[in-house]
Amino acid sequence: MKIPLSYVARNLWARRLTTALTAAGLALVVFVFATVLMLDEGLRNTMVTTGEYDNVVLVRRGAETEVQSFIDRVQANIAASHPAIARDATGQPWLSRETVVLISLIKRDSGKPSNVIIRGIAHDALTLRPQVKLTAGRMFRSGASEIIAGASVARRFNGAGIGEKIRFGQREWTVVGLYDAGNSGFDSEIWGDADQLMPAFRRNAYSAMVLRLADSRHFEQFKHDIENDQRLTLDAKREQTFYADQSKALSTFISVLGLILSVIFSIGAMIGATITMYASVANRVGEIGTLRALGFQRRSILAAFLSESMLLAVVGGALGLACASLMQFISFSTTNFQSFSELAFGFRLTGAIIVKTLLFSLAMGGIGGFLPALRAARMPIVDALRAA
Repeated sequence: MKIPLSYVARNLWARRLTTALTAAGLALVVFVFATVLMLDEGLRNTMVTTGEYDNVVLVRRGAETEVQSFIDRVQANIAASHPAIARDATGQPWLSRETVVLISLIKRDSGKPSNVIIRGIAHDALTLRPQVKLTAGRMFRSGASEIIAGASVARRFNGAGIGEKIRFGQREWTVVGLYDAGNSGFDSEIWGDADQLMPAFRRNAYSAMVLRLADSRHFEQFKHDIENDQRLTLDAKREQTFYADQSKALSTFISVLGLILSVIFSIGAMIGATITMYASVANRVGEIGTLRALGFQRRSILAAFLSESMLLAVVGGALGLACASLMQFISFSTTNFQSFSELAFGFRLTGAIIVKTLLFSLAMGGIGGFLPALRAARMPIVDALRAA
């Protein structure tokens, strides 16, 4: 015979205070575990959506970021002449020669400085990146000291609001527009005319080139041609891959830190669940003896107490997951270890994270409740009835 699950649930309800306290401890651990996964997923989603799969980025060979890269005009012109590059209506190659520079701006809330990326672009940059949409103001004019700011930058930094001015490159630049990049990394950047930004920063080389191939299936051949051309010292990567690679260091740091915290907290939670279940067994010795006398086998007793512990873990897991889901309304910013610029991203809850979190809570309940359940199952009938 099997002990009904409803009987197990009623036992938890009968000890509501103890159940609530243990579930709260489990919920705290699950909350930490889930938020770490959500933070890592938010970071990776932000970096992946920064790039378009069909776009290709050219950077100096060995450079991991655009800040570290430079492409002189001769190499840029050679690369732009490749026949695989798509052409616009006028027959010009569909690409954007870009320069990337770090500047320091003051945060609106804390008054502390932080690095922000200034990206000099060609006008084709907007058509190459359809996720970027102007939400206020207008596009900067070629040849003018005008810039447009990402939504995240405008909120967080002084001088980055529409109509405001920022001084860098030995002159003042007016913010004439704001854009939204769909929560991608571009939201944390400021864009301007590359031909104006390069002399302002006394640069005579580009940082990178972004281009669209006429047929994306020919990427491997294009990559081979560029990287084996003796005149060039360039690497070619799909834009999504290029930006996703830049999140690896920060993603690893978040994952390792979160794993350490989760392990430490989960040990405490499992100890708490074990103590709770041992107390439950001690208070129900007579009940265990009665169940055994009624014909319930040891494995049924073991399964009942183990189910009770896991049901308790599910309650705590659901509570912790519900609290963690609220973190999606919070944005987070930190320094990207690769580019040393500030990157804004949010918490992102997915189906995979929900499954992982619930399995984690079940594991805690199973491990924490196994020994008390085993003790209950091994209890002799006569001793149990005598104690009652």
